[in-house]
Amino acid sequence: MNLAVVNRILLALLGAALLAAGALLLTSSWPLAGRHEPLLTAQERRGLPWWAVLAVLGVCVLLALWWLLAQLRRARLAAVLVDTGDGAFAVLRGRALEEAVAADVLDTLEGVAHCRVALCGRRGAPALRLALELEPHAVPADALAALAGPVLGRARASAGLSALPTEARFHVTPHRARRVT
Repeated sequence: MNLAVVNRILLALLGAALLAAGALLLTSSWPLAGRHEPLLTAQERRGLPWWAVLAVLGVCVLLALWWLLAQLRRARLAAVLVDTGDGAFAVLRGRALEEAVAADVLDTLEGVAHCRVALCGRRGAPALRLALELEPHAVPADALAALAGPVLGRARASAGLSALPTEARFHVTPHRARRVT
């Protein structure tokens, strides 16, 4: 599941819980009964299953820690392991591969105005995400064919990878219509 989706779900659940708590306090008589009145009477406190309350709070703490660690995790891959052929591995910086692919895209593909590349996945199995901004005259099918062929072929060969899964998103640069006089 995408981290942005998880963040939205958690925010919605937190908002619903706060709304329910606020509605409960507004409709209950506790704040109106007096400042020194307890929220729960002694009889109500004895009836609560405290083990269940503690279990729910423990699960909430674990989920909060998981969410915090997911926020701190880097979305980009810092390095790729390259097999040197002699049983050893070399480390290729992820940023260097991203910059090389972006430069190759801008040099090779006709009609590309801007290119953003992000390397994601694992060190042994990286993947690319490309965002290409096409000029109005560019043909997306031609850009995709050129990207899938020589550009990604060179990237796979330079990194020594047998496969390099790639997600490419195309966006056409908006332009104004020409005036006919």
